[in-house]
Amino acid sequence: MNYIKTRKDSNYSNYIYIMKIRVPLMLFLACAAGCSADPEPFGAVPDDAQVKWQQMEMNMFMHFGPNTFSGLEWGKGDESEDIFNPEDLDCVQWAATASAAGFKGIIITAKHHDGFCLWPNPQSRHTVRQSSWRDGQGDVLKELSEACREKGLGFGVYVSPWDRNDPRYGTPEYNDVFVHTLESVLGDYGPVFEQWFDGACGEGPDGRRQVYDWPLFNYTVERLQPQAVIFSDVGPGCRWVGNEKGIAGLTNWSTLDTDGFAPGKQAPSVDTLRSGNVGGANWIPAETDVSIRPGWFWRESENDSVKDLQTLLRIYYESVGRNSLLLLNVPPDTRGHIHEIDSTRLMEFRSALDTIFRDDLASGSEVSSSSRFSRAHRADAVTDGAYDTYWAAAGSDELPCISLDFKREVSFNRVLVQEYIPLGQRIASFTIEARDSEGNWTKIGGGTTVGYKRIVLTPLTSATALRIKFDRTLASPVISQIEVYLDELFEQVV
Repeated sequence: MNYIKTRKDSNYSNYIYIMKIRVPLMLFLACAAGCSADPEPFGAVPDDAQVKWQQMEMNMFMHFGPNTFSGLEWGKGDESEDIFNPEDLDCVQWAATASAAGFKGIIITAKHHDGFCLWPNPQSRHTVRQSSWRDGQGDVLKELSEACREKGLGFGVYVSPWDRNDPRYGTPEYNDVFVHTLESVLGDYGPVFEQWFDGACGEGPDGRRQVYDWPLFNYTVERLQPQAVIFSDVGPGCRWVGNEKGIAGLTNWSTLDTDGFAPGKQAPSVDTLRSGNVGGANWIPAETDVSIRPGWFWRESENDSVKDLQTLLRIYYESVGRNSLLLLNVPPDTRGHIHEIDSTRLMEFRSALDTIFRDDLASGSEVSSSSRFSRAHRADAVTDGAYDTYWAAAGSDELPCISLDFKREVSFNRVLVQEYIPLGQRIASFTIEARDSEGNWTKIGGGTTVGYKRIVLTPLTSATALRIKFDRTLASPVISQIEVYLDELFEQVV
């Protein structure tokens, strides 16, 4: 080692020697830190509760109340409380069925538009307490919340602000009544993962309509259940997808502009709800609600009209497979059971999904990319099965792409892609190409948005490699997972 000596002072010489070592070392460490840094979040991003909510993927909706016994879809609020009389309520059966079918949570209609409450709400005279069921001592929410905890399911509640029974509906006083109703629901039954608000605002006594205080309602939920994701046409936690057919948009941004909008008649257009807003100011992902039966409440006459397996698979691909959460309604019958026809169909559905997504053909493939943000964001992170690791392209990469070499010829017709959404939604257009055994690349699919999960239905393809090009992005793509499957059960038309 050569010493730099510009003075005879030995301390000075030592200083120069030390600096010759320290400066390069500091530069190296700074570079290493920069090289391992994560990409900056882009635009609106989800909070932790929204990420966990999206990862649930499928939840069960349960419409249950006086309508179950009257055959109506919307009760009038003047029905006798005694009409609600499930002869053998079994919430454990509900939770066990939901869990076995692969659902992660249950949302129950604690209060529908008729105003009847499935718990002894002190704010109302139209509840289970006034019914003869279990001598007025029953509480559906208590039994269901306990059953959900026992099975490891999330517990959620639907509480309609419309009340066709309460004489105070349509007056300024009613908003406070509704707040106390929320306090009763959200304060007595443990953690709530989702609060479901219907925007319906019909007439009350004397034809009066209520002016809902949505900021107050949302504040009440956030005060009592800060981890709950709030559903409505405009969130703030998640949004309605704009239809009840089980179809999310082919383009589906999890971001939404909400200024000037409110739930109900002041909601954004159906097209906007279905597709979201590119670069929207708020992270409000879509939830796709649909019933397994023609109606939302159980009717014996619909026992022969439960959706078949092919329809349920289509709904799955067009909801979960399009960056949405699926909320599938399975209404209990007059016994208080999930009907045998419904539960059998759910088990068929679960079995089909397990079969389709059992063997990831991308597992073990050799992965390469056009660039990477840093050494910490390797291309092979997309096949490691862990959501919290991801490949990130370099910011200077004008046409980022990632390739999977299968090292053999494989046959497939499903390509699953996931963005790492804690850093935002970035992909606006992508193309999927396959390489045949002769080395030729052919386009087999693609799309616009990806988000938390996109499942592309491709033609049946035999290939030795797969390549995804990200044609348009709002920021450098961050990809958590790429998976490849062969589905021989869904009769698709591509």
